[in-house]
Amino acid sequence: MADDYPFLDGSSDEEENSDLPLFCEYAWNFNDDCFIYDGDGNHILLTGNDALKIWIYKALKTERYMWLAYSWRFGIELYTFMAKNMGVKERQSEFKRMITECLMVNPYIKSIDSINLIRNNRGEQVNVEITLTTIYGTMTLML
Repeated sequence: MADDYPFLDGSSDEEENSDLPLFCEYAWNFNDDCFIYDGDGNHILLTGNDALKIWIYKALKTERYMWLAYSWRFGIELYTFMAKNMGVKERQSEFKRMITECLMVNPYIKSIDSINLIRNNRGEQVNVEITLTTIYGTMTLML
């Protein structure tokens, strides 16, 4: 294959994924916005897609460029989004783009398969359903 396409090095996605260490994150209580501890008061460590769910939640909750503790690649730019004057369809499209841009910086996420915006409370609140593919498989999140 490398002879036919000399610009390819012959490595596959699976080979690239094997270079990544197992993704780990401390367990998180999404309702109370705090860590979850075991009976001895120690952090609970999650791995794989369970850990990625926490990373995704935190990335979508963190305003990009606002906190010095985070890289400028981490987070989402919601404040600039809210100040824009645009129609409903344009706003939905831009919101989906911002979510995709926020999440695709993570090398463990291979693709965003779908983003569905679900309006609640007479359109005053929007819930987001995201289906994505990671190196560990497919998962769907409701945020």
